[in-house]
Amino acid sequence: MLKERQEDMTPLDIKKYPDKVLRKECEPVGRLTDEERKIFDEMLFTMRHFYGIGLAAPQIGISRKLIVADVEGSVVKLADPKIIEASGADNMKEGCLSVPGISVDVKRPYKIAVTGLDVHGEPVRIEAEGLLARVIQHEVDHLKGRIILDYMGAFERLKFKLNSRKR
Repeated sequence: MLKERQEDMTPLDIKKYPDKVLRKECEPVGRLTDEERKIFDEMLFTMRHFYGIGLAAPQIGISRKLIVADVEGSVVKLADPKIIEASGADNMKEGCLSVPGISVDVKRPYKIAVTGLDVHGEPVRIEAEGLLARVIQHEVDHLKGRIILDYMGAFERLKFKLNSRKR
């Protein structure tokens, strides 16, 4: 269905730091309607258009708990995601469509289990590891008003703020 609709889709605007929507705690969806399914499709299209691998609703200005990811052919569309298990540890540089040109070294669990609602509004549990687990965690952070800048040390953050003022 998405492939058929892509021709008439236009990518949505990505909200950039310091937009206030990126710092808000998002509202739960509760139950999925056609509106949320449309938002999922638009988010996935927008994410791919900007060469991302994950996107959360606040990044397009919607303070609702919706995320999408596409990692190595594994497409995830989740409403009200909640990480219920996490294990292992992995360190990796992360970028973000809402903070372009910056990468931050972030330590996260290597394996996770996440629950939420799928596109049909049915409860689902997803087990992920590696890059997919990292992307899901990154997007869940967005739903809590957290961004990659929050993982910077004090010196890195000060340097970022000084550089962003010059731009």
